[in-house]
Amino acid sequence: MPARLQDRLFAACGLASVVVELVGTFIAMGSGKTHSLTWSSSTSAIARAFSNHATTVVWVGAYLELLSMGLFLAFAVWACMRLGGGVLGAHEVGMLRALAEREIVPDFIVGTSIGAVNGAFFAADPTPAGVQRLSRLWLSANHGERDARTTLRRLTTLARSGTHLESLDKLRSQLAEELPAQLVEELKIPFQCVAASIERAAEQWFDSGPLIDVLLASCAVPGILPPVRIGEEHFIDGGIVNSIPVNRAVTLGAKRIYVLQVGRLEQPLRPPRRPWEVGLVAFEIARRHRFSHDLNALPPGVQLHVLPTGGSAAPAYNDVSAQLRLLRLTGTVQGQIDSAYEASTRYLEEHQG
Repeated sequence: MPARLQDRLFAACGLASVVVELVGTFIAMGSGKTHSLTWSSSTSAIARAFSNHATTVVWVGAYLELLSMGLFLAFAVWACMRLGGGVLGAHEVGMLRALAEREIVPDFIVGTSIGAVNGAFFAADPTPAGVQRLSRLWLSANHGERDARTTLRRLTTLARSGTHLESLDKLRSQLAEELPAQLVEELKIPFQCVAASIERAAEQWFDSGPLIDVLLASCAVPGILPPVRIGEEHFIDGGIVNSIPVNRAVTLGAKRIYVLQVGRLEQPLRPPRRPWEVGLVAFEIARRHRFSHDLNALPPGVQLHVLPTGGSAAPAYNDVSAQLRLLRLTGTVQGQIDSAYEASTRYLEEHQG
């Protein structure tokens, strides 16, 4: 299926879900359910026409309600795939290259979501050669997987699971092939990553244990990947509870902090105008509030450096046309890496001589 047709199809699901929802509600109201609404004459006529078939109409309304939910879920998953920040994680590779070339080796690394994966590779080998291996991994990954077979596989997984598009098996095997360590404790640089506990509704920091499990937990984006079970708890993407873990670095005693961030902090927020923007605005408010709070709470003597992406960061959350072009633009991962590398190199030269 052509990429543009695929985009239009899933976007149409969003509109279709609203239409079906209205039709289902309209028919259910016509079946005799009590609503505090003023009915027009045409609506009353339709209601009378259906009054002798209340059971059938209720079931039709219920079916349409389920269909609406299914269509909206398909649209929501499409939006999540298009608007997610994981594919932009290649910027961090360029930032890491700039740090490695200047022989800036951290005392410890803390990471969230895709940043946890990149951070673990850097913790395993914080050298230009190690960053080059990570770069090859990003370049070899198929970030623009959008063919009909992939779409069918994802929809099949969604139909079977009811909650996610991808299984953990493929990502787990890829990490097992590429990571040089099996345990967090085996990494050359002390490393921690965060995930969100479903049962406790709290952030959980991992500084030991099976490396692949904690990385999967940290980057298990809801709707895309299933929750990861560790012990008796289930964990999802750490970005939900702490997307820019400056406070964790301070707690661990950091005096100089380098933030590798590829989100939308530089984009202004506006009230949502479309259904898919509501959740995005809410998440951005929570994320930015947390980051702003952590910045204001920095103790004296702590230096904070937010490395730049070079102007190729994520489009605004409500810029739909730009979001639809995201995978085509970021299909050239090398461009992301180079852009962030050049910008971060200039930044480090200006701020550290």
